[in-house]
Amino acid sequence: MVDDQPMFIAGIRMLIDSQEDMEFVGEAGNGELAIALASAKRPDVMLMDLRMPVMDGVEATRRIVQEADAAGAEKPRIIALTTFNRDQAVVQAVQAGASGYLLKSAEPEFLLAAIRTVHTGYSVIAPGSIHTLFEHAARNVPSMGPDLSVLDVLSVRERDIFVLAAKGLSNSEMAQSLFVSEATIKTHLRSVLDKLELRTRLQLVAFAYERRLLGS
Repeated sequence: MVDDQPMFIAGIRMLIDSQEDMEFVGEAGNGELAIALASAKRPDVMLMDLRMPVMDGVEATRRIVQEADAAGAEKPRIIALTTFNRDQAVVQAVQAGASGYLLKSAEPEFLLAAIRTVHTGYSVIAPGSIHTLFEHAARNVPSMGPDLSVLDVLSVRERDIFVLAAKGLSNSEMAQSLFVSEATIKTHLRSVLDKLELRTRLQLVAFAYERRLLGS
């Protein structure tokens, strides 16, 4: 848990300690200490506040992911925490490698479910906010219009999957739309992420909105 508010950390720690399948392994009050914590404890999941002194959560997330990659180590799943839905720092955290984000006002049960979800390899977002967030962020990015050439590395089928994933469809929904199996969707989606040098589906969504690839 990384946050500069001791009372908030204490509340999260009590919540985690109440769960039989979770263990609270450490805390840090700023991003610089978070990097050391990630290296020392190798946590499965980190809850990362985005706005802290010394070093913010975005830079800490970037450094933790980069250092794990350089060492060939397993990266912790990082959930960014913010106080409001349209926080530009959330988009930056996703681009840096965060597995999702939640509002700090999230219900305890939702937070616990989110931790379990990212631990299994999936992304999480604050309910009902994904497109609002990225649309808002895209408005702050100068653009001459969509650049479809960035998708030239993808096959026709992979482009279809890129668009559907960017719109927020689940694997099962994409499978139904394209009349293929979910296993096929997973294979193609992994290829899309690799070819575009993206880590997560959330990064794919940010990539699409920033480049105006979903239209106006």
